[in-house]
Amino acid sequence: MKKIYFTPGPSELFFTVNDHIKNALKEQIPSISHRSGEFKKIVANTKKYISELLNLPEGYHIAFLSSATEIWERIIQNTVEEKSLHIVNGAFSSRFYEIASSLGKSAIKLESNEGSCHLLTDEMIENDVELIAFTHNETSTGAMHPMEDVYEFKSRNKDVLIALDVVSSVPCVEIDYSKVDCAYFSVQKSFGLPAGLGVWIYNERVLEKADKLKSKGLKTGSYHTISSLHKKILEDQTPETPNMLNIYLLGKVAEDMLQIGLPKIRRDINYKSAVLYQALENHSSLKPFVSDEKFRSKTVIVAETGEKNSADILKILNQSHLVVGSGYGKRKQSQIRIANFAAHSNEQIEMLADRLSQLN
Repeated sequence: MKKIYFTPGPSELFFTVNDHIKNALKEQIPSISHRSGEFKKIVANTKKYISELLNLPEGYHIAFLSSATEIWERIIQNTVEEKSLHIVNGAFSSRFYEIASSLGKSAIKLESNEGSCHLLTDEMIENDVELIAFTHNETSTGAMHPMEDVYEFKSRNKDVLIALDVVSSVPCVEIDYSKVDCAYFSVQKSFGLPAGLGVWIYNERVLEKADKLKSKGLKTGSYHTISSLHKKILEDQTPETPNMLNIYLLGKVAEDMLQIGLPKIRRDINYKSAVLYQALENHSSLKPFVSDEKFRSKTVIVAETGEKNSADILKILNQSHLVVGSGYGKRKQSQIRIANFAAHSNEQIEMLADRLSQLN
C-alpha cells in the first residue's frame, strides 16, 4: 500500500505531479538549454500562472533561486544597510535572524513564546529599522501570524520594507501582496513538488533599495544579486542553469490549481484543519500546541504528545501507511507535526484524524 506523507516538507506530491514529470521526461525538459527559446517559454508560463494564482499586483516580480534559505541571505544583502527587525516565533524565523547577524547587520530579534505570535505596535520598532521580517506560518511550531496585523502595521509605516515568509502557507491562505514588499516560498510544502526551488516575489521598492546599497559600494551578493536576477527574469531567463524541471512543474501545478479554483482549495484547507484540531481537542493525550485559536496554522498542525514519545506515535501511524512529522528541534520527541496542504485530500485527512483518535 502506498504511503501518504503528512510531513511538513518535503510532503505529499500534488496529485498531477507524476503525470507532469512523465511528460517533462517525454519532452526532454531536463536536457534543453536554459538559454533556449523553449525554456524561456517555460519560465514565462510559470511566471504567468504564479502571478495569476497569487493575484500579484502590477510591479511585482518573480525570481527563481535554489531555496528559501538562500532567499533569506539575498533579502538581507539587497535591502539592509545596517538594521533589520525579525519577528521570531519559532526555529525558522529565528534562523533568518541568525543569517542577518552572520552577514554583519545589526539584527534585532523580537521573540514571542513558541506557539504564539507578537502582535506589533509602533512602539516596538526602532526608527532606523530598514526591514521587518515576518514569518506568516512558522513550520516548526504551527503558529500563524494574523495578516491583518501585518497590513495594519504597514499602513502606519510605509517607509519600512516588509519581507514575508509564506513557505508553508501559500497558496492555501490568501495574502494581499500589495501590503508587503517581498515574499518567498519553497516548493516542497504547499505546492506539493520535489524540493530544490525557491521563489522570491519582490516589488520596485526592493529594487530601489538594492540600487541604493550598490551606489554606496556595498556588496549585495555573489553569483546572485537582485539586479542580476531581475535583469535575467525580465528576459524569462536566470543568471545560471536553474532547476529547470521544478520551474516547469511549478508552472504546471499552478495552472492545475487555477483550474480547480482557489476558493475550493481554501475551503478544503479550512475544513481539513478543523477536522484535525477537533480530533486533537477531543483526544485523551494529544493536544494542540498552539492554544490560542487566532494563532493556529491552517496548514501545519502541531500536537503535543503528553507522556508519549513522538517516535512511538510515528511508528504506529506508519504501520497504517500514514507518515507524519516529528516535533522540531528540542521538541522532536514531545510533538508531532501534521501537514495540511493542497495535495492532501479531505478523505486522507479524515483517515488520519480517525487513526489519531484511536491512539490511546
